[in-house]
Amino acid sequence: MAQEKDLRESVAVADEDAAAEEKAPEVEVTPAADTEAAPAADEPESAAADEASDDEDDEEYEETEDSLTYSNGVIEKIVAMATREVPHVLGMKGNLIHFVQETLGAKDLTKGVTVEVTDDNRVIVNISVIIEYGCYAPAIFEDVKERVTERLAAMTGLEVAGINLRIEDVVTLEAYNASKKQAEAARENAA
Repeated sequence: MAQEKDLRESVAVADEDAAAEEKAPEVEVTPAADTEAAPAADEPESAAADEASDDEDDEEYEETEDSLTYSNGVIEKIVAMATREVPHVLGMKGNLIHFVQETLGAKDLTKGVTVEVTDDNRVIVNISVIIEYGCYAPAIFEDVKERVTERLAAMTGLEVAGINLRIEDVVTLEAYNASKKQAEAARENAA
């Protein structure tokens, strides 16, 4: 609205100046739809230049590509959570850093998992687990492969190039639950 008013005032001033010297031609003022002033009839080169630059901007914009990426931590978390869903997998076995984190009360959901993304955007997964004593490890391995592959494909669309499952320990369910309770009690006493 303000642009239209300014344009009308400048046209009126120009008309008065032209009328003083000679009779001025009529000028029709029509605001553009996007509130920018429409190019004047005597400026076709300027309008063409503006359109050309707009076309260049559109081409640059069209050349950009969208992208979706995942941090390794996200992939590791999905793998760890999927592995924990498998029957007879009691827990994940991490490294010294994970042990220190748990001692201080932090819970690391990616413990026991590392991932490597290949050049063709496939994932190689390394998992270290504690399984229940008396269970058939090859069956657990097949269940882990199936569950991890399914979850990664469903959540990320990534294809699994390979899964390496390392059995770090075999523990009875009772012994595992007892050690878990002891660790929780130790953390509560430390706090």
